[in-house]
Amino acid sequence: MTQNTTDSNPRRKRAKGTAQTKTLGPVDDLEPHVRSDWWQTLFNSLYLKTDADLLDDMEVTKEEADLLVSILGLDPEDMVLDLCCGQGRHVLELARRGFSNVEGYDRSQYLIRKARTRAQKENLQVRFREGDARKLPYPSDTFSVVTILGNSFGYFDSTLHDRKVLEEVFRVLKPGGRVFIDAVDGDHMKKNFQPRSWEWLDRKYFVCRERALSSDGDRLICREVICRNDRGIITDQFYAERLYNRENLFELLTASGFSSPTFHTTFSPVSAGTQDAGMMGQRILLSATVEKAWPSLPNAENKKPLNVVVVLGDPRKEDRVKPACVFDDDDFETVNRMKKALSEIPCMKFTFLDRHETLLEDLKKRAGKTDLVLNLCDEGFNNDPTKELHVPALLEQLNIPYTGAGPQCLAFCYDKSLVRGVAREMRIPVAKGVLVTGDSDVSRLSFSFPLLVKPNSGDSSYGITQKSIVHSREEIFYMMKETREKIGANKPFLLEEFLPGKDISVGIIGNPPSCTVLPITEEDYSAVPEDLPKLCGYEAKWLPDSPYWKIKTVPAGLPEKTEKEIVRCCLALFTRLGCRDYARFDWRLDAEGRPKLLEVNPNPGWCWDGHLAKMAAYVNISYSGTLAAILEAAKKRYGIGAGAVKVELQRKVPVRSPRKSPDEYAAEFEEEVEAKGSIESENDRKRNVFSGNSQTIQAL
Repeated sequence: MTQNTTDSNPRRKRAKGTAQTKTLGPVDDLEPHVRSDWWQTLFNSLYLKTDADLLDDMEVTKEEADLLVSILGLDPEDMVLDLCCGQGRHVLELARRGFSNVEGYDRSQYLIRKARTRAQKENLQVRFREGDARKLPYPSDTFSVVTILGNSFGYFDSTLHDRKVLEEVFRVLKPGGRVFIDAVDGDHMKKNFQPRSWEWLDRKYFVCRERALSSDGDRLICREVICRNDRGIITDQFYAERLYNRENLFELLTASGFSSPTFHTTFSPVSAGTQDAGMMGQRILLSATVEKAWPSLPNAENKKPLNVVVVLGDPRKEDRVKPACVFDDDDFETVNRMKKALSEIPCMKFTFLDRHETLLEDLKKRAGKTDLVLNLCDEGFNNDPTKELHVPALLEQLNIPYTGAGPQCLAFCYDKSLVRGVAREMRIPVAKGVLVTGDSDVSRLSFSFPLLVKPNSGDSSYGITQKSIVHSREEIFYMMKETREKIGANKPFLLEEFLPGKDISVGIIGNPPSCTVLPITEEDYSAVPEDLPKLCGYEAKWLPDSPYWKIKTVPAGLPEKTEKEIVRCCLALFTRLGCRDYARFDWRLDAEGRPKLLEVNPNPGWCWDGHLAKMAAYVNISYSGTLAAILEAAKKRYGIGAGAVKVELQRKVPVRSPRKSPDEYAAEFEEEVEAKGSIESENDRKRNVFSGNSQTIQAL
């Protein structure tokens, strides 16, 4: 091994993308070269290569999972968090065994991306999140078991940080929950570590290792010089791990609040490829229990009920979405039914605000006395649907917790074309369509009729009627002209293929890692005259004298494969778009029975006879129970109390889609493009404007 990695032959070129790596050469003391945050950069592709003998050995992973399941007596329904999960090998193994509520958390973005990619390849519906173990993003009392496996404990340069990790674990564990730790056997390692070793990793890479105890004897300092036979030194890296013994671990767990620390056995994995197992060679397996009380319920003795403020549309103001542009008797009846349903929910006191002229001042007065706002103002601030996002924005400015989606999610989903683009990026099928803006000339575009002409922005089916189904270019122009008289001259439209299959809706209540998918329903058009298009538009929702008022909502009865695919897509979109607490997704089947996404509706209609209430009714959940479930979802999200209202929602679905940030989704998408060259095939790119892309046709 040479210290100088510079190639002296100027005609010999390095492989594209590689750079010369500096090495320190011989060093007398390894400890000064260890960065305090070495774990920020070490866990990359080279880590998977240097430790592949154990990390990629499925037999070792299965053996470790066997020990975990048998020692703790895990149940497939247990909520399990694998902390410092790396590339997710234990999470994926448990998921293969039918554990439906297991997820992984790790600091390394690279390893989390690898875990998600592997889960996707195996079609395993598990969740992985990235973050710091000292500050977990989960509510208190969430998990039954938290594991720290694969010798992933003791990376920090201070025991105070290790204790902070355990205190966070204690917080997120339920009363009676358990932590399970797989840590290096410190006493054994101090006596048996190899000061120097080297091994071939494959036919091209080899690694040289140096090890030494720290000056205080509490940590093992390691150096790895990784080389490639045709490029020389790839990296020269240092790291350290604290060598806990049984006494240290017992004291640390006890100090962090845990009870009954139990040492089960030592574990020494045997792998066909192992040459230098290092600190993975002999490990201690131990567990401890959380003994704490559940948080006091709001209805406990001497406890006041939660103060919930309900924000509604303003009945004093004009509402252009409604048929007469004003609140009518049906609207007041809907509000009264809602108030009656809320009155049946125990442990909560409700106050109603619907005067928008004083809404800001009214909320300010109640800011210190309000535990939660039930945001039912789907009309928008001042009954302007373009200002629906203003209400949650106002609540955030006042730092008042509220139910439902935030401003950004509402802005995203108000733009149907934007949602289509997000879905396309996620490879979720959408109805073929094209976005038309301004004075666009659509005469030169080729269409397949019939088409649905609808406003690109809006809700409540405003601007969508039976006339929105068109069969010629002349009808396109006529429908756009007529609708613009209602919605505005410069508003964009979506021209979308009209699908002949089932018109279906999916409702979700809750938030990952615990959400409920309500029974999927379809619109029953059997009572609608045959000569009318099968469309649930404005007439069906607002005009009692219309034939469309006779539409019924019934269980969809979809094939199992189709239903699973729809649910998977809805959960992914729920996360990607930032929906919270409840949402509805509208789909339609094509002539071959293939589902195509139409729209995403955060904060969907809350009325007693709306789609969400009807879905819930099919699993015997009352209207009051539906509203209570939404409130409980928000309470859990904010960590407000502990389920004072126990709502038994059936069809509970484990997390099938990780709650990812837009950056994480973008990173995965880029990884797929890099692997496949392109997500979209050449044939897709050559198709006409109805390839499924939301294309904007500029004025010609």
